[in-house]
Amino acid sequence: MKAGSGRWTVRISAAAEADLGQILRWTAARFGQSQALIYAETLSASLAALTSGPSGAVVKRRDDIAKGVLTLHVAREGRKGRHFIVCRIGDEPGIDEIDVLRILHEAMDLPRYLTATRRLE
Repeated sequence: MKAGSGRWTVRISAAAEADLGQILRWTAARFGQSQALIYAETLSASLAALTSGPSGAVVKRRDDIAKGVLTLHVAREGRKGRHFIVCRIGDEPGIDEIDVLRILHEAMDLPRYLTATRRLE
């Protein structure tokens, strides 16, 4: 997409896709399939919010984790959740893209889990 077009492209890394699957499997095993479906909707809504860009989704800059890293907590707009979407703005000039690096539980040591995703800097 061209910069300024209003809609951002959200690219989800393989690590974030794996995180999503693991989160939903754990939720289903712990709380049942019905709750896993509800949480899948919560996670999907947060990912969809990123299409409005970093200011529209109200992401938080997290240079304390790594330069250029942003987080979006999934507990928003009346939804409950305990995960962060960890992302950054794409590095292609003139293109509005957000790269989702990981989806991590708020209790995790975020820098530790991002070291494997070394496309950060």
